[in-house]
Formats: sequence, C-alpha cells, structure tokens
Amino acid sequence: MFQGSLTALLTPMLENGELDLPAFTRLIEWQIENGTSALVPAGTTGESPTLTHDEHALIVSHAVKVAAGRVKVMAGAGSNSTHEAIGMARHAQSVGANALLVVAPYYNKPTQEGLYRHYMSVADATDLPLYVYNVPGRSVVEVLPETLARLARHPNIVGVKDATANLVRPLQVRRAVGKSFNQLSGEDGTIVSFLAAGGDGCISVTANIAPKLCAQIHDAWQAGDVAEAIRIQDRLTPLHDAMFCESNPGPVKYAASRLGLCGPTLRLPLCEPSTASRAVIDEALKAAGLLE
Repeated sequence: MFQGSLTALLTPMLENGELDLPAFTRLIEWQIENGTSALVPAGTTGESPTLTHDEHALIVSHAVKVAAGRVKVMAGAGSNSTHEAIGMARHAQSVGANALLVVAPYYNKPTQEGLYRHYMSVADATDLPLYVYNVPGRSVVEVLPETLARLARHPNIVGVKDATANLVRPLQVRRAVGKSFNQLSGEDGTIVSFLAAGGDGCISVTANIAPKLCAQIHDAWQAGDVAEAIRIQDRLTPLHDAMFCESNPGPVKYAASRLGLCGPTLRLPLCEPSTASRAVIDEALKAAGLLE
C-alpha cells in the first residue's frame, strides 16, 4: 500500500523541447532526500499527452533507475487506447516499476462497462498492482464507485487516485468496495480532509516544488498531530491554488524554474503562464517560504 506524499513528477525539458534527463535526475534525488514516499513519472503533470512513446518509456525507465529501490515508482500507463495502455503497462513491468497508474480513457467517452473492460484488460496484461486514475475534469468520464467495486475484485486492481475533489467519495468507495483498497488523493488542496475521510496519501503536484512540506503533512497526520498537519496545509494552500491558476503543469514548471530545479519549457499546445499568473505563483512561493 502507498502512503504519504507521492510526487506526480514533471518532465524537465530543454529550450529546444528535448528531454532534460540530468535535471530529471536531480529532481528525483531531491524528492527522495526530502521525504517523498514514491515517484509517479509520465502522468499528466509529466506531460504524458505530448511525450512520444519512446520518451514515455525513457522517462519511466530513468525514474526506476535513479530511484534504485530507495522509493517505489508508480508508472503512468494511461491512454484512451486500451492496446496502447497495455503496451505501456508491460514496458513499466519490464523495467522494474512497482505499480501502474492508469487514467480513465479520455475523449472517446466510454460507458461504465467500457471503463470496466478497459481496466480489466490492462490489469490482466501484467502482474503489477494497478491504480485507477479518476480525473473527470480532464478525461470527461468518471469511474463511479460501483465500477471501482467491480474492478477491485481483480487481484491486481488495488487502489485509486481520486481527483474528483469530492470528499464524500472516499467514504462511498470504501462502502462500495467492501475490502482494503488504497485510496490516494489527486487534489493537494483537500489532502487533510481526504485523509480524515479514510484516504491513505496524495499523488501531489505541489510536491514537485515543496516535497519536504508535503511529506510533513503526512508525517504529522500519521503521528496523530492533526493540528500540525492543518498548520502546514494552511501554509501551502496559496501554493496549491497557484499551481492550478492555469492548466497543469504550466504553473508548476514555472515555479520549478524559479527554484532552479529545471527550465520552464512546455510542449505545445501548453505554453508558459501569463505575466499575471507568474506574479500569482511568485507570491505563493514567497508565502510558503520557498522564495525570497
């Protein structure tokens, strides 16, 4: 089971748009040093929609190599093509990833039965634990609790990344599934509330730039110090909000560049945040004590 702060890793890029693997290596090392419990490469924050298949494979294999068993790697393996998702899943297993994060198929709007068959097919293709990434704001479709309950009967489907921002959802899923099921939030701003509803951790965007503080929320919660967890959450709330002042990962890449972690380069159709948004991000970094 995954707990604590998992980082949805951004994918550093050079000004010419090529992958910046040295910066990616430094980012991973910094994450591990600052208490991140697991790495999640090649997801939405990692710009998976605009990575080539070869780049996607390289990002996953490089994360596994650099982590070297010190923390687990949950590899992004999602697509709106079931065949393509199976290929990504098999590659992740072949390079030593510990788990799969599979987003609900986007654009083609499958029914709940289509979602069920999609996930079952991917789960059948490898031996890795599979996490359903439920993010209706991006994929349009939502994996309902009843469908998660059906999926949870598969021995490889063990959890969910819930980015619905619905704080009743962890309760609904627990009741529907009826057994241990690893529930991870995909919404930084609601993490303490999600934990209070029975969640186990968070796959975080903000942890790219504030890994220690994000990890400390979970450390405090697990130690029973709710007041401290809330105090840190309050400190980070402006930063959480700023990370979504424009489409992710534009703001977090800009913030990372301000902290010297990597360049701000994005791939079209994403582009750099506006001047007004950059000012909001700078102020949030200062409020969190990350930028003077």
